[in-house]
Amino acid sequence: MKVVKLLVAILLLPVCAALTLTVLHLAHTLMSDSRSLDNPAVVAFCVGYGLWLMVFLCLPKPMRTYVLGHELTHALWALMIGARVSGLRVRKTGGQVQTSKSNWLITLAPYFFPFYAMLFIALFFLAHAIWKLDAYMWVLFLFVGLGWSFHVTFTLMMLLGVRQPDVQSQGRLFSLVMIYGMNLLAIALVAALLSPRVRAVALTQDFGHSLALAYGWTLDNLRALWHALRHFRGSGS
Repeated sequence: MKVVKLLVAILLLPVCAALTLTVLHLAHTLMSDSRSLDNPAVVAFCVGYGLWLMVFLCLPKPMRTYVLGHELTHALWALMIGARVSGLRVRKTGGQVQTSKSNWLITLAPYFFPFYAMLFIALFFLAHAIWKLDAYMWVLFLFVGLGWSFHVTFTLMMLLGVRQPDVQSQGRLFSLVMIYGMNLLAIALVAALLSPRVRAVALTQDFGHSLALAYGWTLDNLRALWHALRHFRGSGS
């Protein structure tokens, strides 16, 4: 199975390149749009994101909070595919949750699903349905930025500093490709929500164009490599 996942990961590398180009284009769109600086949602998101970076760098890291979110993410994705969940345990040094089913989505979900950011969104819209909080949307984006920054910093720390059984069990290349790609996809969707100039149709078209470029570049270079190898074998004989 790991061999199949390795092949899938290799085939998906151009998709990661296309997502990277799409996110870079979105970032350029946001930075070149002067209205973004006057958008309370954008400002609040950036403030929340930066606030957590300062906390992460300057204060003790809340490992138990991270582990709780990590294990609850496993449980949430297991429930979404119809698995049974039990035996949740949380410690500073690690945690555990038992699920009746397992696949790569359940295993890798904590590395691409920003649990606390999504929790803030769910709680805010629940409160919004009761009290109509249109004037406080900036609060939502502040906490989403905070939660997203929490997700990114801890994910990078865990992937770069500690050997993760979740990653090893799915194959390192496959895991990294899926984590990278899914995080970029989530970033693209959030950036599209924050920017009034970005629309879903334009985002899809941009990604499609980048995807065609990425696979075209890959096929052109593979073709050139194949011809070079044939020429080398021919000259050697």
